[in-house]
Amino acid sequence: MVRLPSCPICKCNLSATAATESRDFPFCSERCRNVDLLRWSDGKYAIVEPLSADMIAQQQSGDELDEECDGDGY
Repeated sequence: MVRLPSCPICKCNLSATAATESRDFPFCSERCRNVDLLRWSDGKYAIVEPLSADMIAQQQSGDELDEECDGDGY
C-alpha cells in the first residue's frame, strides 16, 4: 500500500494529487511553508555532513550525466 504524503511541519496528510495541484506542496498550507522558511532563516536547520572536494566533484560529474539524458531514460 502506498502512503499518502504528509506535511513535514504539522504532519497533516495531504491528498494524493497535492504535488500537482497545490502551490504549497510539500506543505499543507502557506502557514506551514512560512514556518519552514522561518526555521531555515533562524538557523534551526543545518546540513551537518562536511563536504569534501571529492564529494563535490562526484556530485558535479553526476549532474553532468543527468543533463545528457534526453528524458526517455536512456
